Amino acid sequence: MGDELTERLRQLRDVTGRSLRELARDVDTSSSSLSRYFAGQAVPPWSTVLALCKAAGRDPRPLREIWERAKDEPQTSPSAAPPVRNDLPHDITAFTGRRTELDALLDAARTTPVVAIDGMGGVGKSALAVHAAHLLTAGFPDGQLYLDLHGFTPGRERVEPLEALRVLLAALGLPPGRIPDGLAERAALWRSELATRHAIVLLDNAADADHVRDLLPGAGQTFVVITSRRRMVELDCVHPISLDVLPIEEAAQLFVESAGGARSGDVDEVLRRCGNLPLAIRVAAARLRHRPAWTLDTLVERLRDGELVASDVFEMSLRQLDPAQRRMFRLLGLVPGEDIDAYAAAALAAIPLANARSLLEDLVDVHLVQEPAAGRYRMHDLLRQAARADDPAADPAPAIARLADYYLSGLLAVKTLIDILIPLPVTVTQPPPALPDLSGFDVAVDWMDTEWGNLAATFSLAVQLRIDAPAVGLGQLATISEARRGGTTRLREVLEASMPAAERLGERRVLASHRYLLGAVRLRNGRLAEAAVELEAARVLMAAEGDLVSEAITLMQLAQIREYLADPEGAVELLERATALHAPHEAVRARVRAALGLALVWLGKYARAREAVAEVVEVVDRLDRQTERMCCDVLGQAALGLGEFQEALSFAEQAVALNRATRNSVFEAASLTDVAVVLRHLGRSEEADGKQAEAVRILERVGEPHRLARIQLPYAEACLATGDRVTAACHFQLVLELATGHGLDYLVPEARSGLARAS
Repeated sequence: MGDELTERLRQLRDVTGRSLRELARDVDTSSSSLSRYFAGQAVPPWSTVLALCKAAGRDPRPLREIWERAKDEPQTSPSAAPPVRNDLPHDITAFTGRRTELDALLDAARTTPVVAIDGMGGVGKSALAVHAAHLLTAGFPDGQLYLDLHGFTPGRERVEPLEALRVLLAALGLPPGRIPDGLAERAALWRSELATRHAIVLLDNAADADHVRDLLPGAGQTFVVITSRRRMVELDCVHPISLDVLPIEEAAQLFVESAGGARSGDVDEVLRRCGNLPLAIRVAAARLRHRPAWTLDTLVERLRDGELVASDVFEMSLRQLDPAQRRMFRLLGLVPGEDIDAYAAAALAAIPLANARSLLEDLVDVHLVQEPAAGRYRMHDLLRQAARADDPAADPAPAIARLADYYLSGLLAVKTLIDILIPLPVTVTQPPPALPDLSGFDVAVDWMDTEWGNLAATFSLAVQLRIDAPAVGLGQLATISEARRGGTTRLREVLEASMPAAERLGERRVLASHRYLLGAVRLRNGRLAEAAVELEAARVLMAAEGDLVSEAITLMQLAQIREYLADPEGAVELLERATALHAPHEAVRARVRAALGLALVWLGKYARAREAVAEVVEVVDRLDRQTERMCCDVLGQAALGLGEFQEALSFAEQAVALNRATRNSVFEAASLTDVAVVLRHLGRSEEADGKQAEAVRILERVGEPHRLARIQLPYAEACLATGDRVTAACHFQLVLELATGHGLDYLVPEARSGLARAS
C-alpha cells in the first residue's frame, strides 16, 4: 500500500480524535480492518475512505488520485523469502526518559557481549531493553531474538535453561532432531551457533544468575541483554545497569504524555503516590486520560491516604470498575497461559460471549488488560499479581475447571474432524457458553495450534490443583495435536503427569484409554517393552468392559510391536484375534484388515495381503482418509513385492496426498519413503534421494528420532537391492547412530547386519 495514502489516512484518524473502536463503528467496518489500513498493510475500499473523510470533516476529492495509485501498486508476493528472525516485542509508545541508562546500554553494545538490567518490578526494565534492542537492530543483522523466562511471573513456572535453549535454538532455525537432549550439549550448540552471528538476544524476566548462565554466548559478536529483579553479581564479564524509579522530571513527563496532556492540580502529589514507578504512573494516567472532567486533584482524591506503591494504584483503578468488570479482572489473573480470547474468557467467567467481549474491551480501555493482537488478551505480571491479591482467599479450582472444559469442548469438536478412532471417555462437566466455528478441518486445526500453549498451561494447572477429570481429558486429547505433528516425548510427559488423576477417578474405561495412549506413545518412542506392558494392561481392562472397538485397536498396536521385533507371524496371530472380535465399527474393522495386510507383506505373502484389504477397498469411499491411506500402504507394498513398480508408485503417491490433506506430517514422511523406495527400484535414484531427504527433513523438524531411524531401513534395503552399496551403508550407519544415541536397542542388530551386507 502506498506510503502517501497511509499517511493521509492516519491524519484523518488523528483529526477525528476518536478511538479505533469508535471510528470503526462510525465508518461501519471492523477495528482489525482499520488497523491494517492505518498500518499500510492493505488498501481500503473507496467507500471506507469516504466514510473516514466524513467522520473527519474533510473533502475526499484530493484523496481520489492517491487512492487510485495505491490500489494499482503491486502487492508483496506471499512467497517472498522470509526476513531475518525478529522476535522483539513492539517498542513502547512515546518512550520517556532513561537517557543516561539508554546511552550506557547502547555504548555497551559496542564493547561488551552481555548487559544485565536489574530493578524492581514495574520500573521499566523490559521497556528499556526492548527500546534499545530496536535502536540496535541495524547493527545486528543476523536476528533479534526475545524470550520471556517468566522468572517472576505469577502463576507460571519459570522457563528452565534446558527448555529455554530448545526455544532459542529453534528460533535460529535448527530442527528438533538436531537439538540434543542434555543441558550441557544444548548450551555448547547454542554457543557454537552464536559464534558466527551478529545477533541480539533479549532474555527478559530472569530469576537469577543461574537461570541465564547456560544461555550466555561464548566467542562472537552476539549481544545479550538480560532483565531481572535481581542483580547478576555472580556472572563474570556482565555489564550491569540498575534502574531506580524515574527522576521527578522524567516521571512528570511520562505522566503528562500518558494522560494526553497537562491538567490543573498537583502533579507532584500524584507522582508521589505512584512512587515514580513507570507502570504505576501509566495506569494512573490512563484513568485520567479517559475522564476529561477530572483535574489532578480529583485523581488524588481517588487515591488512598498514605504511602502508595504499585498495588495501590491498581487498587484505585479497581475501584472504578463495576462488579462484573472487577470479577473478570480477578478471573483473568488466574489464567495460566500467555493469553486468552473472548470465548475462553466467557467460559472462565461462565457468562455469555457478548458480555465477555464487552468486559475485555472495558479492561483494555483502562490499561488493566493488554490486547497485543486483535482478539487476544493478556496481563502484565504486576497486574496479574494485583488481580490475585484482590481476592486472595478465592479458590481458583472452579474457574480453572470451567476454562479446562472450554478447551476440552474445543478439542472434542476438532476430534470429530481428525481420524482418531480410539474411544476417549472424556467428560465435559460444564459446557462453555460458546465455541468458535470449528466446523472446517483447516480452521479447527489452526485453532488447536493457536491455543496449544494455553491449553498445555491449563492442563498443568489442572494437574497441580487435582482437578482430575479435566486433567485426564486434556491429557488424552493432547494426542490429537502431538500425534499429528510429532512431539511424542512431550505427549508421553503429559500422559504420565495425568496418570495419577486417571487412577483417582476410579473409572475403568478412563484408565484403560489412558494406559492405551501411554503405550501407543511409548511404541512411537521406540520403547517396545514398556509399550507392551501398558498396552496389554489396557487390553485387559477393555476386555473386562466389553469394549470391542478399543480392544481391537490395542491388538493392532501390540501387533506392530511384534512386527518391529521381526515376528510377523506373531503379528498375524494378534490381528486375527482382533478380526475375530467383530468390532462394531466399520473403520476399525477396516484398519484391522489393513494392518493384517501389512503383516502379510512382512511375511512376503503379497497376494494374501491384497486379499486382506480387498473388501475394505470396496467401501473405502465412505471411510476416513487415514484408513484409505493404510489401504494404499498395503496395496503399494504388495505391488512392490510382486515387482509391479508403477502400480506401487501410484499407491505410494496417493498415500502422500492423503497425509498432506490431513496435515499429518509424521505419516507424510513415511509415505515419502515408500515413494523413494519404489523410485529406487525404477532406476530413478536422484529422484529417490530427493524424496528420502524430504522425509528426513520432516522428521528432524518434528523431533521423531524413532520414526527417523525406521524410515532409513527400507530405503537402505532398496539401495542395497538395486546395487548401490555405498548409499545403503550410509543409511544403515544413520540407523545405527540414531539407535545408539536414543536408546533404540532393538534396531541395533538390524543396523549392524545391514552394514555387514553392504560392506
